[in-house]
Amino acid sequence: MESVSYQRFPKIKIREMKDDYLKFELRETDASMANALRRVMIAEVPTIAIDLVEIEVNSSVLNDEFIAHRLGLIPLTSERAMGMRFSRDCDACDGDGQCEYCSVEFHLRAKCITDQTLDVTSKDLYSSDHAVIPVDFSDPSDANDPFDNTETQRGIIIVKLRRGQELRLRAIARKGIGKDHAKWSPAATVTFMYEPEIHINEDLMETLTLEEKLSWIESSPTKVFDIDKVTQQVVVVDPEAYTYDDEVIKKAEAMGKRGLIDIRAKEDSFIFTVESTGAVKASQLVLNAIEILKQKLDAVRLSDDTVEADDQFGELGVHMRGG
Repeated sequence: MESVSYQRFPKIKIREMKDDYLKFELRETDASMANALRRVMIAEVPTIAIDLVEIEVNSSVLNDEFIAHRLGLIPLTSERAMGMRFSRDCDACDGDGQCEYCSVEFHLRAKCITDQTLDVTSKDLYSSDHAVIPVDFSDPSDANDPFDNTETQRGIIIVKLRRGQELRLRAIARKGIGKDHAKWSPAATVTFMYEPEIHINEDLMETLTLEEKLSWIESSPTKVFDIDKVTQQVVVVDPEAYTYDDEVIKKAEAMGKRGLIDIRAKEDSFIFTVESTGAVKASQLVLNAIEILKQKLDAVRLSDDTVEADDQFGELGVHMRGG
């Protein structure tokens, strides 16, 4: 019996790309691969986040644990995370997690000496590594605007101090993944949807009056269809706005026009939307996820080869591996 090959060659087409946003098509694969890619992006692409906080002085209104938690959730630039070691696997510091290969040190010193409230922000964190710093959300085009006093210009607020209050601390940032804690997740959101395939039965549509066509179009909660002003025909203006709610199908049936519209999901085509926290660029997030997914598939293939060797050599193969 000839073996059946299920090998596929997925293709990606970029639609829109920004530093923190990416929209792309994933084609010629199935839902298992699409969901695996999504889950890896959310939970297994490593980033760097503050994991240990040693507070020297804290006379603010927030307790030590609250401040430590807020520090951990500040996104840090993590382009070098893939090359760093996990602290638990670092042989340079015997797993202590406080060496240049597996950690980055931060310091914060702030004291309010005026009657005006002092905002202590992520921009007050000083890093031992210029490549790992709090993400800057400010818009460069607004840098010279003296009237712009927004949160993005000041950074992420950690705590507010009044006269005489002080905060001094040392923090250690380490490599981690979102599966261990959400602070290490590089993705704000990752979604995908099946690409819809919409076919209008033109013959049935021509039996409707203009008012009926408008009523049918308005039954859709999103702007999927519209009327061509010249031909007065119903056209599909944005198929991806369809949310698989079946409202237009129900409306057609209520009008006695079953089969007016045929909407199917392409089972091998997906539209992804990726939003990054800023720790890594959205495009790099996808590339890192693909690399990690390849490593996992290689591990599965190696495991299958090991099982096959056991079948071939029996107890000898198990004994050679110490089993």
